[in-house]
Amino acid sequence: MYFCTFFLILKMKTDITANKKFFGTICGILAAVFYGTNPLGALKLYEQGMNTNSVLFSRFSMAWIIISIILIIKKENLKVTKREFGTLTALGLLFTASSMTLYFSFKYIAAGVASTLLFTYPIMTAVIMGLFFKEKAGFKTIIAIVLSLVGVLLLYWSDAGGALDTLGVILVLVSALTYAIYIIVVNRCPLEMSSFKINFYVVLYCAVGMAVFAWLSGQPLRLPHNAVSWFYASWLAVVPATLSLVLMVYASKYVGATPTAILGALEPLTAVLIGIFVFNEPFGTRLAIGIVLILSAVVITAYQPKKK
Repeated sequence: MYFCTFFLILKMKTDITANKKFFGTICGILAAVFYGTNPLGALKLYEQGMNTNSVLFSRFSMAWIIISIILIIKKENLKVTKREFGTLTALGLLFTASSMTLYFSFKYIAAGVASTLLFTYPIMTAVIMGLFFKEKAGFKTIIAIVLSLVGVLLLYWSDAGGALDTLGVILVLVSALTYAIYIIVVNRCPLEMSSFKINFYVVLYCAVGMAVFAWLSGQPLRLPHNAVSWFYASWLAVVPATLSLVLMVYASKYVGATPTAILGALEPLTAVLIGIFVFNEPFGTRLAIGIVLILSAVVITAYQPKKK
């Protein structure tokens, strides 16, 4: 099933080259939804007794194997130039940092809350693009950002109240910042290679980085030890790692860094829906309004009026 999905993506790219913005928008939406399933796999593996280092190492090493198989089937050359190697190294380090801080934050604050706070990265993306690349945010972009932020706040606020753990919040904000920079690097640095090849190196860096971090921190890596653990480790490797990363590269290249980040509003929405349907969390009016606002932001971003 997983390999069928990969080849479907390749076919879509071939069939929709005439409308790259439409294809990029679809990729951005799917990337956000897939990435929003991170808490599902991570929390299930935590329940199975795996630590954060082991979860991330299993995720990235399995994703690297999957991407390697795809590249072998495609017979794609893996050689890179020195400049490309530098860019790929930066991407690998950024995504390793983003993943580590997000997964560690799950230890301090609820995964759904962490996913909503992670959505500060579109604002960071827009600010960085404006300050360093002189990219002006249009009226449509500003409206989309405001709607999505209000929607995320409604998803976050609860009647119970209570303060969040400071360390958990800092970890999520660091994750958001490094992810925003990751999107910008993908968008601004021309890499003349397929998304699969880019992520072959990115996830390799992530797997090696987690192994080194586990060694330095003195926490031994533990592989999945039963069928349930292997299922959720495979889920993390395929859905929020491989598929999300590959689709995000296409989205960033075809619609731009800021629109890709705004489409990421579907990440916390996905986390909330998982909480409702998987963990039986309550669904109220405030939650419904937040979902509508986020979907409105996505529609505004995705809509491209036809040129005369």
